[in-house]
Amino acid sequence: MNVVQATLSGALIGGLYALMAIGLSVTWGVLRVINLAHFGLILVGAYLTLQLATSWGIDPLLTLLVTVPVMFVAGAALQWLFDRLALSEFNSLLVSFGLLIITIQVAHNVWTADFRRMGADVNPYATASFSIGRLVFPVTTLIAFGLAVVVVAGGHLVLRRTFAGRAMRAIAQDSAVAGAFGVDHRRLSLLLGGVVGATAALAGTVFSLSNALTPDTAYEWFGIVFAVVILGGIGEVVGTFAAGVLVGVLSGVVSVVWSPAAAPFVLFSAIILALLLRPRGLFTIGAAR
Repeated sequence: MNVVQATLSGALIGGLYALMAIGLSVTWGVLRVINLAHFGLILVGAYLTLQLATSWGIDPLLTLLVTVPVMFVAGAALQWLFDRLALSEFNSLLVSFGLLIITIQVAHNVWTADFRRMGADVNPYATASFSIGRLVFPVTTLIAFGLAVVVVAGGHLVLRRTFAGRAMRAIAQDSAVAGAFGVDHRRLSLLLGGVVGATAALAGTVFSLSNALTPDTAYEWFGIVFAVVILGGIGEVVGTFAAGVLVGVLSGVVSVVWSPAAAPFVLFSAIILALLLRPRGLFTIGAAR
């Protein structure tokens, strides 16, 4: 039963991993930008949720009415900067890492380096759960999984069924040819950057529901998020979700069967094996790159 519970919990936590990774995956696959500043947007989204909930008494989920528009604008502004600088993939990695460090330092200055967590008086979700028999479903992970399903389903439909989605896929294949056929690369990249910022707000809010925050928490996300992006296939929306669930399940089961300390070793060993067998990702279903 412990293994079953670990599998279930890992799959639900995988929804959070997918939410955190989908923005990075899409900008990398479609816009050729490795946007490490995305971790900074998630961090700021989490802190804004905490601030609004603790200072103003707003329900943490209702803070999305503020954080999503704010992060949409921030994401679009970041993409505008990347376009103006005409950065290559590698240079975007360096510049965005610098922006991430600046964001973390600003968070240090505004919210200090202390661990901060929403109290039960403003965050009823942290301790809430549902049970079916001996299986427990924490509300926070259910929320993360549900939001991930909505985001992934919406993103997949937009990319596959709308003109804007097909235009973005054309940009991913060859932006010059897409431009020759009337695709406005800059406008679409700004829109995509904004949407990616909005997903960062969702991930930040969900993370803050059940975790303590420090500014340096952003560094801790690197390994898991990049594992999800690589395993899912760069630019693959559905693949990112599947990889998030896989990573969550693998980490959860290994923690129970072996040891929590062994989970990173097994996870990254699996990534190396996956890269050798499927270098474009385990769940690559389309040519997004």
